Amino acid sequence: MPYVDSDGTSLYYERHGGGPAIMFVHGSGGHHAAWWQQVAALRDEFTVVTVDLRGFGRSDSSMPEFDGQDFPGDVLAVLDHEDLTDVMLVGQSIGSVAALRAALLRPERVSSVVLGHSLGGISHPELRELAAADRAEAVKLPVIDRLLTRSFQTEHADLTFLFQQMGTFNAAKMQDLRNLDTNGPSLDEIQSSGVRLAFLAGERDAVLTVRTVTRAHALLPGSHLEVVPGAPHSMYWETPELYNAAVARLRRTLTTPKEAAA
Repeated sequence: MPYVDSDGTSLYYERHGGGPAIMFVHGSGGHHAAWWQQVAALRDEFTVVTVDLRGFGRSDSSMPEFDGQDFPGDVLAVLDHEDLTDVMLVGQSIGSVAALRAALLRPERVSSVVLGHSLGGISHPELRELAAADRAEAVKLPVIDRLLTRSFQTEHADLTFLFQQMGTFNAAKMQDLRNLDTNGPSLDEIQSSGVRLAFLAGERDAVLTVRTVTRAHALLPGSHLEVVPGAPHSMYWETPELYNAAVARLRRTLTTPKEAAA
């Protein structure tokens, strides 16, 4: 059960399988175990790394408050400890913000980032406006309806219950994650970094619409876009087969040198 120190904070993480590396960075209700359906499906082809950010899961949660600006350092502490390079970071919701920041800080370790259901904190006036409009509609729904479809909740009451229980292992809550989007990267900064970027969206995401994600993709030349049919905000949980296939496809595609891909 490996732990690593991140600027004085003890972090729990796991490493499975072998091959090109994928590191999953969880969202506000997740932790390393939330990726159970991804680890089992991808570890035969890829090195799969999962982590508990500070305040989540088995990582140190003793601090009085949590700052989202510390999360990129948590991601990098694991990559450094495992000495991983050419890593594809896959973020889920707020985890995408940490993933993108980590990649821009250390492009020698991170070659690509997949922003799952998130714009990754990109600083752009039009995108901020579109995302704010999406959030204004999302908050009208019960929290569980923002994350999973009603049909899934009805047909899979057991997995819905387990999904809700996942968050009870975390000390940090969404309202605690201060400064998460402060001083986000510009489109120019992302392009100049050399890090390859993909947007992964669910067709039925109630938190961030496909329209908004598609616009972000259009504003960032060279980015990739994957839209999973019928999938909600937490599609890694509800539609794992489609999600896993998309992640694997992106890992293979983004591994290809840019010159060959062009």
